[in-house]
Amino acid sequence: MTSKKLGAIALWLACATPAFAGEDKEVWITVGTDALEPVRASLLSKGVALPAVAHEKDGVAVMHVRESQLDMLSEVIHSKLHRCAGYMAHESEAQARAALTPREMAPALVSYSIDNPTAAKSLVGGITESGIRGTITTLSAFPSRHYKLASGQQAAISLKDRWTSLASGRSDISVALYTHPSTVSPQQSVILTIKGTSTTSNEEIVLGGHLDSINGSGTSASAPGADDDASGVASLTEVIRVIVAKGYRPTRTVKFMAYAAEEGGLRGSKDIAAKYKSTGVNVVGVLQLDMTNYRGSSPQIVLVSDYTNAAQNTFLTNLVKQYLPSGTAVGTTRCGYACSDHASWYNQGYAASIPFEAFMGDDNPAIHTANDTLARTAGSAQNSVPFAQLAAAYVAELAKGTVTTP
Repeated sequence: MTSKKLGAIALWLACATPAFAGEDKEVWITVGTDALEPVRASLLSKGVALPAVAHEKDGVAVMHVRESQLDMLSEVIHSKLHRCAGYMAHESEAQARAALTPREMAPALVSYSIDNPTAAKSLVGGITESGIRGTITTLSAFPSRHYKLASGQQAAISLKDRWTSLASGRSDISVALYTHPSTVSPQQSVILTIKGTSTTSNEEIVLGGHLDSINGSGTSASAPGADDDASGVASLTEVIRVIVAKGYRPTRTVKFMAYAAEEGGLRGSKDIAAKYKSTGVNVVGVLQLDMTNYRGSSPQIVLVSDYTNAAQNTFLTNLVKQYLPSGTAVGTTRCGYACSDHASWYNQGYAASIPFEAFMGDDNPAIHTANDTLARTAGSAQNSVPFAQLAAAYVAELAKGTVTTP
């Protein structure tokens, strides 16, 4: 790809949106090279030039932009390629260059056996539409959960309080806010931990969704984010509720995470995944739920096949066949580079998967606007139910463990 095709910097800098809180630092990003041409054309139509590429390897490019330009970049990548955010943000050129070479995927450390039906059926059977709908309603009531806004941090505190309330009475469950460096995100992530009960408690399973929301019109614009991604966080919250209600105790440790700043370049999940890798946390599986409540395609569940783990994807397909209602269809799609938080874990060599609501291009057209509300799905969270059921089965069969209420 020529430097002419990759673009130049000048007009981009001239047309940048105002910086947040007086700060407009330089940010390095990695982005798929397949995004460069459509993004370049769209930006040029707005009188803005794409920055020059500093490095490129295996279909991924490194470039630097200003902090104030990230929302514009996110919106263009979303509108043209249906990726959220579609790039990873880095604090230095060296960090960005390191991301060009993902860590080697470790050999499978777990057997994807399906042999815990009592716990799985109990958890799956406890999932309700009303439970999911309640959390979507609460989160989407914030005017915006943008990671730079006070309301985005208030949403994190609200969710932390909700998860703490759900876990009341369980000494093996803890909930905490995860504070990121100021250069990563002012918004905090939320992590709930269920300690495993056996010698395999040092093996961890992570289920996540992103807490923040965005409106392509500007940082302060209304961004209810009911589908993107209150629906994913709500689906996981319902699994937590059922885990407590059924008295489920896993043998492996299970963590639920609501990530900060996904829309700003997977910042929250990238920070956490890198920290886990550098400190040797033994994560044996990662499941991401990002947009679950819009029925855009015939299959109810569409598994993303790129930047994910093939063996774990097969495991998820088998879980659908074993535990979800008969006729629940599964499809596959390709999402591209850094299209959600699973990519942060994949880049660190962990087995990650993302079940999605539709084939790419058939997903909810209202996301990143003020119209991403629950009304878009007639006030119902029914389409999220299979995703919560799948997440529940994933926990029961990968973390194993028992329930006290079948």
